[in-house]
Amino acid sequence: MSFIDILGYVAALFIGISLGLIGGGGSILTVPVLVYLVGIEPVLATAYSLFVVGSTALVGAWTNIKKKLIHYKAAITFSIPSFIAVFATRMWIVPAIPETIIDTESFILSKGSALLIFFAIVMVTSAYSMLKNSRMEEEEFSSEDFKYGKIALEGTVVGVITGLVGAGGGFLIIPALVLLTKIPMKMAIGTSLLIIAVKSLIGFLGDVTHQPVEWPFLIAFTSVTIVGVLIGGKLSDRFNARQLKIGFAYLVVAMAAYILLKETVL
Repeated sequence: MSFIDILGYVAALFIGISLGLIGGGGSILTVPVLVYLVGIEPVLATAYSLFVVGSTALVGAWTNIKKKLIHYKAAITFSIPSFIAVFATRMWIVPAIPETIIDTESFILSKGSALLIFFAIVMVTSAYSMLKNSRMEEEEFSSEDFKYGKIALEGTVVGVITGLVGAGGGFLIIPALVLLTKIPMKMAIGTSLLIIAVKSLIGFLGDVTHQPVEWPFLIAFTSVTIVGVLIGGKLSDRFNARQLKIGFAYLVVAMAAYILLKETVL
């Protein structure tokens, strides 16, 4: 095992710990780690990320199922259009994107670079959402506030984004659930993990037929991330969640800036 491989697994552990500590957002680092540290091609990295994110979210979702912090009506309403969108995106939309999007004398934009630039934009959006959600107040749930159409539309949008960049989309799902269903924040996080787990793994199925998967590495990387989630969950009560989320948001912005510079200037 090379030094770079060891760094990759250390980064996987950090991703898992951050997920366990703040309840979401850590998966946004999976694609940059796979691309820039491990050296995996960007499109394949987004596929691997779906598997890693889906598997780790499933562990978190199971914990919340046992605590009865899943709102199943919200999960089903959000999930069905999201499942369809993420599977269709990975199965047909991503393969249909040309390998070279822009080719001029001074600038070439490949499919991989375009996805990474879009991913950087998603990362900035994620950081903004984490900063905003750290101040979000809990509200009492009322069935009269349940907005089926808007929840389904949000599910479709998140599904497409997840399919394109391989991120779980919790930064979009959690505020949507809180604002559109008025369920408490803790239940929104648990419900979000269940949605992320199933839609990410379904999205990954759209890649298996046309992407070469290195299963030993993927399973090992995912296992280390899951260990990190369990460690982070044990440590979460010892830290201020709001301050952790703010600090992590700035880390995500810094990583997004690096991706933009790397793919356009460096």
